[in-house]
Formats: sequence, structure tokens, C-alpha cells
Amino acid sequence: MPIVFHQRTKVFHIYNRYFSYIIDILRNGQIGQLYFGAPLRDRENFSHMQVNDRRDMASCVYAGDQSFSMEDIKQEYPVSGNGDTRDMAATVVNPDGSRVMDFSYVSHTIMLGKPRLEGLPATYVDNDDEATTLTISLADRLTGCGLELSYTLYERRAVLTRNARFVNRGTKALGIEAAMSASIDLPESRWNMLYLTGAWGRERHIRERPLALGIQSIYSLRGHSSHQFNPLMVLKRPETTEDDGECFAMSLVYSGNFLAQADVDNYHVARVMMGIHPQGFSWRLGAGQTFQTPEVVIVYSGEGMNAMSQTFHELYRTRLVRGYWRERTRPVLINSWESTYMKFDEDSLVEIAEKAHDLGVDLFVLDDGWFGQRDNDESSLGDWFADRRKLPHGVQGLARRIAATGMGFGLWFEPEMISEDSELYRAHPDWAMHVPGRPPLYGRNQFELDFTRPEVVDYVAGKMETILGTGLVGYVKWDMNRSMSDVYSPSLPADRQGEVYHRQILGVYALYERLTGEFPKVLFESCASGGGRFDPGMLYYAPQGWTSDDSDAVERLGVQYGTSLAYPISSMGSHVSASPNQQVFRDTPLKTRADVAYFGTFGYELDVNKIDAGQQEEIRRQIAFFKSHAELIGHGLFYRLISPFGPNPVGLPEGSETAWMVVSPDRRHALVGYYRARQPVNEGYRALALRGLDPECEYSVHDTAYRMPRVDGERFYGDELMRRGFDISDSGFGPWTTWIRQGDYQSRLFEVDACRS
Repeated sequence: MPIVFHQRTKVFHIYNRYFSYIIDILRNGQIGQLYFGAPLRDRENFSHMQVNDRRDMASCVYAGDQSFSMEDIKQEYPVSGNGDTRDMAATVVNPDGSRVMDFSYVSHTIMLGKPRLEGLPATYVDNDDEATTLTISLADRLTGCGLELSYTLYERRAVLTRNARFVNRGTKALGIEAAMSASIDLPESRWNMLYLTGAWGRERHIRERPLALGIQSIYSLRGHSSHQFNPLMVLKRPETTEDDGECFAMSLVYSGNFLAQADVDNYHVARVMMGIHPQGFSWRLGAGQTFQTPEVVIVYSGEGMNAMSQTFHELYRTRLVRGYWRERTRPVLINSWESTYMKFDEDSLVEIAEKAHDLGVDLFVLDDGWFGQRDNDESSLGDWFADRRKLPHGVQGLARRIAATGMGFGLWFEPEMISEDSELYRAHPDWAMHVPGRPPLYGRNQFELDFTRPEVVDYVAGKMETILGTGLVGYVKWDMNRSMSDVYSPSLPADRQGEVYHRQILGVYALYERLTGEFPKVLFESCASGGGRFDPGMLYYAPQGWTSDDSDAVERLGVQYGTSLAYPISSMGSHVSASPNQQVFRDTPLKTRADVAYFGTFGYELDVNKIDAGQQEEIRRQIAFFKSHAELIGHGLFYRLISPFGPNPVGLPEGSETAWMVVSPDRRHALVGYYRARQPVNEGYRALALRGLDPECEYSVHDTAYRMPRVDGERFYGDELMRRGFDISDSGFGPWTTWIRQGDYQSRLFEVDACRS
């Protein structure tokens, strides 16, 4: 049993071959944090790990005992009002207005399997023997408020999931002002904090800083997880690298407002917490009611950052993504947006689809502009019926013509939004989120629909079901292009307006659950002005997300590299777009654009009828190449080799080069991508060391474009490829140097295959 309770010492030991997580029941009945790290041999007593002493000015629990203060004790889920003056995981308001809660141990259960979280996305198991779940029940005896702390340990993964559930067993209503999903008190602060940050068009860039005294945090208060920060926080030792050293990460399976923070006190204890952001949040907990927090996934690695990321990738790909598309290879698609924007007719779309199908594309996606009277972004959101000026035979007529080419058909929706200039707004202006008596704030000429109201969700669901119910739409791009403002719902009384942010995202989840349940074979892709809601909560419903609106190959290197910290490349929407790029106006080779986009879901976002025959043939070869490697790319182990962020291994300027690779589970095949954004001058000889191969196996290396001597067709053992690598120099005195394209924005792709014995 991987979760053990030692009755005499009141210690819980949660462990497997990857890590140990040890907590105990303190003298006052609350839960203490003893250890989280590399696996330890089980023993009955670990209480010596809880070190505390008398501290001046501390408030103590017991009269005459100045050594037992909650301010100096490492806690598992600290709550307000017990003498701890640090930030709390939970704050509960009593009927008398006080904020003191004494959650003490009542009981616990240990069971095989993993319970679902009602109304919320979460990881899962296919079989109960994959995981064991510990639930610790605590109670405040004065108010009758209960708290259930849940821990699920995956038997064969370095994964622990946590959540908290509040239950009001009293007779009077309570108020929740903060309810984090997880908190851990670490005994010392010698950690660096990694996080993903950015803005529209440059999402999820990696940043790192050492923990310092005080609070350091990342967050969103936008009503969605945001472009600015991702709900992922990594703590790593300063010496930890991609391939060695200790690190762990907390990832929130949630798509709304969040807070992730590390609070280092003056004794160097680091309290790390993650959950719903308490600002703008409150929840009225009536008698007999419950409140469930989202899930936090905690991944530990003693073997560096790549191992941590690979654990996330496998878990999220196979135990967060669900249903028909979980294991299936995704279709190669072409999206209409950058080729037509909102100016198109049925014939022009079919012309693009016919040529795309001839080149090997599987799916045609009609983006924004097909509904209502939608000629720009100022109208028609909410009017989910075809614009007959553009589509005289409706969506069904176009879909049938696309199907006749041999392709699947996909459609763009923005279900959560409403335009002021729309039939829906004229009929139901009260459905737009707004504060009565105050002028609304405008964002992209649209408002947010009030999804806290079930009748609004039902209406949108009905409109989408009418279209999807024809059976002609096999893919939905679900967009969301506005952060929340004017946060108010007339469906809730004044003392419950703090529930709106959370109830709004619950409404989004409810719509997703309804549609994915009714149309299980439809492939959903999430989008939010690009990567503004690229989070684990969305992956539960949509197995892939649009990674960024910036489709430039060079910019995508950073976006996709950073995203890979937690998210599998099978979840990353990645397209080859027109050049010059329409976001940064950079002109990059078609080869480079494809070599980057291969490491994702792969598709195109350009008018294939407006490129020359040579480029069309190159696209045909690219699609064939991707399809022949789709299983490897979608299900292999992904390794980061050279980062576009931070110091370059040979002193080149930051961002000059990037490299990554994917290795098959049996380690017999690999695909390596090397990208050079800047051409160096008079560079020395270079080698690229690989990862994840079998050191005893002999491999052949194939340079897919340049057939360069010393590499292409050569044989190497795995140990040599991982310790020394192979040559990637493009300077020197051999005749082959003229075969390699020089200049900025170049890429090289290598196939590495085990030789037959």
C-alpha cells in the first residue's frame, strides 16, 4: 500500500519509487508537513522532522508551552485565526463575523482509485489499481464546518494530486474568502522559481529567479488563466539542469482566476500555495452545502527538468485528455483565417479546400466570419446561424461540398461572447455581463455572456447542437477573445457577487461537458486570442489548444519550448503560415516553418492557391513527412536540448538557437530539430548532444535536407550521441559547406534510427 498511516505516531507516509510525502497529525489535531522529496524508507516515526522552538512575539496554542506556535510549525493546510501571521490557504468567515477556524482531525480513509471532482476537470484513472487516494476529514467543532483534504498518489508516476472540500455541517451560513487547492511548507528556501510569462503573441516564456524573503507570486485576475502567467509554478534547486537535479512543479487544473505563490518567512521556511485567487472571490456556504476547490497536480523529479516535464506530458496526454481523440493521431488541417479573414464566399473556400486536399491535408476549418452579418469584429457574436450572403446554402451546403473533396470540415465558434450589434443582444441585453447603472467596459467590441445563468448556457448549447447535430462538422475551434470585466450577475444576491468569477468558469465547463458528451467524435480545439487560456482545465475537454496567435516560426520556438514545461506537444496547435508572417512581418523559409510546426498538431494557415508550384510540392512532401512520423511525435518522449531563453551553451546571444527532440518509447527512433535564429560569424565547430537513447544501441543519423558528410548516413552508438553528439557546424573547408543554406532563420531536422542487428 503506497499510503501508510502509522497509528501510534499519527504519521501519514505517501510514497512510491519516485518520492516521499510525509505529514502528521499535530498535538492540536491540525495537520503538519514533515517532508517532501526523494523517496525515503518507510518507518513508524518521522516526527523529529517537525522542529520548532520558542519565538518572541509568537501566539501559542497551549498555556505554559511557548514552543508550540502555528507561526513556527510547518503546516499542511494553514487556516486563519490560529496565531499564524503568514498567508493562509483558507479563510472562513464565521456567523459572528470572526475569521477563526480550528480544523482538527476527525478521521481518514485510504482507498484504491481516484474519485471524480463534480463539475470540475481533473486527472483520472482507467483502473482503480493505478492510484490510491487518502482523504483526511477535519472539523471545526464550534461551527460544524468540515474540511476534507484529498491526496491521490499515482502508483507508477511521480505524481501527487491534491484538492480541498469544505462542508458546512452546521446550522448557520458561513463565508469562504480564500480556498487554495494545496499548500506545502518547505523547511528551507534554497530554491529557484520557474514560471511561464508573456503577453499576447509571446505566451509562456520561461523566467527564473531565486526565492527571496517575502512573497513572490504569479496570478491571473482576468477571469481566465491568461497570456500573462500560466497556472504552473516550478521550484528547482539552483544547480538543477534539464537532465540532473531536484525539482518539483505545481499545476492547477483550472481555467479561471488563480494564484501561485511562494512566501519565504524570516526563518527561511518557504510556503508554496496554489489555487483560486482570493481577490474578487467569496463563497456563501449555506447549511448542508459544500465547496470544492480545483485540483493541483504535483510532479516531483530527482533527475532534472526533462524528467519532470515528461511526467506531465504522459499524465496529461493519457489521464487528463479524455475520449475518442486521446490516443488518435490528429488530422492535418488547414485553417482559413490568415488566407481569407472574414472576406470569403463558398466558392473561394472550396477552391482552397480542393487544392489543400490534393496536397494531403485532411481537414478544412472555416474560421471567424461565417455567421450573422459578420464582416468585422463589431457584430453578430451570439447569432450562430449562417450568413447567407457568404454561404447561400448554409453551413451544411458548404460542409457537403468540402466533404465531396474528401476532407473533413471544422468550424469556429466563440460561444461565451455576445456582440452589442446582434440579434441575441437585441432580444436579451440582460444576458451580457454588466453592472446595473454603470457604463460598460469594452473589449474587442464584445461583451461576456453571463454563464452563471443556466438558461444562457442552455441557449448557446442549443444553437451549437443544431449545427453539430447535422453530423457534418468534425472539428470545433472554440475561441474566447475577451477578459472579464463588469463582473456582476443579476442571478445572484449582493452578498454572493464574489461567486461570479468561479461560477462563470463552471458554466464554461458545463457547456464543454454537454457538447463533448453529445458529440464524442468531434475534435475540440481551445483558443483564447491564441494562448490566453492554455491550461490543464481546457485540456480535459479539448485535447489540443491554439498555442499562440503568433505563428511566426522564430517566435514559436520560445512559445512552444516554454509550453513544453508541462504540456505535451500533442496538445500544441502549430501551423505553417504565410510569409512574410502577418504578426511580426518576418520572412522565413517554408522549411523552417514546417520544421517548427512538426512538433505539435501540425497544419497550415495560408492560401495554397497563392503560392508557386514549387512551394506546393514542398508542402506535399512536408505533409507526407509529418504523417509518417505522427505516431513518434504524438506519443514519444520530448526532450529540450538547447533553450532559446537564458545563457547559450557556447556563448551565443540569447535566442540565437534552439534544439529539441522526441524519442520513441522503445528508444529505437528519434526526430531532432535544430533551429538557428541568428547566423553567427566565423563560428567554431559544434556538436549537438542528444538525450533519451539506448547507450548500447547503434544508430544511423539522417540529415533530412543537407546530406552532410560526418553526419548523414553515419553510424553512432547511443552513448556517443548522448555524451558527444554529432556535428552541426555549417562552417569549414569541405565542399559540403556550400550545400547548407546560410543566414538567419534556418533549421535542420535529423532522423535517428536504430540499426538492424
